[in-house]
Amino acid sequence: MAANRAIGFGLQELPRIVRGEGSYLFDSAGRRYLDGSGGPAAFCLGHAHREVNAAIQEQLQRVACAYRYLFTSEPLEQLTAVILANCGDGFRHITFCGSGSEAMESALKIALQYWDARGLRAKRHFIARERSYHGNTLGALSVSGFAERRRPFEGSLLEVSFVSAANAYRPVGALADLANTLAAELDGKIRSIGADRVAAFIFEPVVGAAGGVVPAPDGYARAIREVCDRHDVLMISDEVMSGSGRCGTWLALEHEGVKADITAIAKGLAGGYIPLGATVFQDRIGAAIMQAHGTILTGHTYSGHTAACAAGLAVQGIIERDALLPRVRSNGARLKRELQNALQRFDEVGDVRGRGYFIGIELVRDRASAQPFPPERAVSHEIGRRAFQNGLICYPCAGHVGGRSGDTIILAPPFNATDAELSELIERLTTAVEQTLSAH
Repeated sequence: MAANRAIGFGLQELPRIVRGEGSYLFDSAGRRYLDGSGGPAAFCLGHAHREVNAAIQEQLQRVACAYRYLFTSEPLEQLTAVILANCGDGFRHITFCGSGSEAMESALKIALQYWDARGLRAKRHFIARERSYHGNTLGALSVSGFAERRRPFEGSLLEVSFVSAANAYRPVGALADLANTLAAELDGKIRSIGADRVAAFIFEPVVGAAGGVVPAPDGYARAIREVCDRHDVLMISDEVMSGSGRCGTWLALEHEGVKADITAIAKGLAGGYIPLGATVFQDRIGAAIMQAHGTILTGHTYSGHTAACAAGLAVQGIIERDALLPRVRSNGARLKRELQNALQRFDEVGDVRGRGYFIGIELVRDRASAQPFPPERAVSHEIGRRAFQNGLICYPCAGHVGGRSGDTIILAPPFNATDAELSELIERLTTAVEQTLSAH
């Protein structure tokens, strides 16, 4: 029974899931849960969507998976075309995988292979940001500024340098000039290491679990793009959580009109129906690698998994057909505003932030000081537990202030959630916040 013990909310045992229906999940005891966070911001079309399930079933009846290095397939080719079209000019190469961690691992390997192809093998060093998370593999974990997840593996991680988090709620320096301040810090870090040794700078346009949905300040992506170009350093954008439409644009970086050199996507790509991730990269990178090596030296047994690509193609087709990204853009602003109004009466709600259907709520001792609660109070954990007991799934996170303190709640509802379901989300979360704060 040990495998059934809950690590999230301190329950004796995890409830047993039996079915899903749209924005809701149902357990074996008959309890219903509104999935207000899309699990870990993955389930962009909710659960048991009949069209997606039908596309998967149809593919399974033909062939479940053909080994990518022996065969191509119609779902893989069609999904590749959809992704590259959504990413826009410059992106011409893609490699598929099964998760966001693998997508980021591939991004690191592609960057290193690119510099090797150019004869610049000294460029092996990565720079990332504090309070970031890029995945569970040792490489992806190495570039994550997430102390509590790194600690058990220190000593076996890559040597990586870190710069400050890009957080307008907890800024480094003057808020009005935050983007330039952070860009100058990155510039200085590259110079101190030596641009001839730096392979890439890695960041999340909107930080997910490590910060509780933290959009970079306006102008930040453009400023760091200029720094990377100045020093011939690649820019890697981790859009595993924030991409594939979650922020109301297919790529989160569209907000600033900036393109990364390499972009990792996953979660919403296939909506959680079958695990699927991808790493997309610019033509000049792929062309250099192909000319020197003839192939991209990253991949897995299930890269380009046929049924997974069929699932991704169905999910992306529905999003396009039903115009869900414009809905996420317009409704996201309204959802954030209504959450702010509902939570305004709690002085402990310090910030409500985010883009599209990717919203973070930060809890503090009081709004004026923005001081975090002591970690032993586990405020976000308690809100998540109470919400879960009341039939709402949200995503509590902690530790973004100094590696130990700080409490946030992530909301990431399905793109096709109804207005009534969004209102229910607000009501149930507000109740959980009130119950938690009144208990102390």
